[in-house]
Amino acid sequence: MKTSFSELVKGDTPVLVDFYADWCGPCKQQAPTLKQLADRMGDKLKVIKVDIDRSRAAATQYQIQSVPTLILFHKGKIVWRKSGVQPLHTLENLVRQVM
Repeated sequence: MKTSFSELVKGDTPVLVDFYADWCGPCKQQAPTLKQLADRMGDKLKVIKVDIDRSRAAATQYQIQSVPTLILFHKGKIVWRKSGVQPLHTLENLVRQVM
């Protein structure tokens, strides 16, 4: 059974969504940081990657103008949003504030 995007971001666990594109250089720079963040946070955070070229509906719904764009959801609501490459410490601090 396929889970919808809105169902994924509704839970009590914070969800960091990475809107990216395969052709995007900065997105490739951000990827290892997000992997590190997911490893450090374990089951306290979900990290989801959304390819804007394959998921145009989600990109349109969230008005993605540039990539990478990171959106942090908690209980279905957007609690933070930023475009551009973000450092690990910034993302970690942000997630800890939401938890």
